[in-house]
Amino acid sequence: MTPLAENLFFQLLVGGSLLGSLLCAIAWGVAGLRKRLQEQRFLVDRINSILPQTQCGRCGHPGCRPYARAIATGEAINRCPPGGDRAIRRLSLLLNEARVPLDPAHGEIESAKVAVIREAECIGCTKCIVACPVDAIIGAAKHMHTVIASECTGCDLCIEPCPVDCIDLVERAPAFRYWSLAALATDPLSGEPCHD
Repeated sequence: MTPLAENLFFQLLVGGSLLGSLLCAIAWGVAGLRKRLQEQRFLVDRINSILPQTQCGRCGHPGCRPYARAIATGEAINRCPPGGDRAIRRLSLLLNEARVPLDPAHGEIESAKVAVIREAECIGCTKCIVACPVDAIIGAAKHMHTVIASECTGCDLCIEPCPVDCIDLVERAPAFRYWSLAALATDPLSGEPCHD
């Protein structure tokens, strides 16, 4: 083998091993990134299961899942008035953070409510249907609307668009719960039944 051929063979060998090392490093990085994304998605799912699913936007996000994503990346856990102290306590346990009171800039803790349409006054404009983030209002244009109480989260987003002011928020009957019963009944860390 001539010196030129030996030199070329050596360069190809070095280049091939560098390329192989680079590909291994990229594959290792992609696997690590995939694992971190799966862990992040799992954490967001856990946080979201604790939030009340009112989709009211009082936290400053368009719904509970976007707020769960923000919490997973470090945003404060005390911006959900519908979740109140219970959600803050469960989030602090899950994330190993200090329990803090509800941030008053986002509202006050209230008892669970449900929207009720005074049907005799409803003009069938459908503006409340469009505003409802959980599709809890049924009706058709120029016909009376009604609220499916079991689906309503009490977010109050339907009240403002109503041109005839025929929607009220009333105290929710104790039989209705807008949280997932499974989420309420288990500890966010262990998944074991919890008793308050």
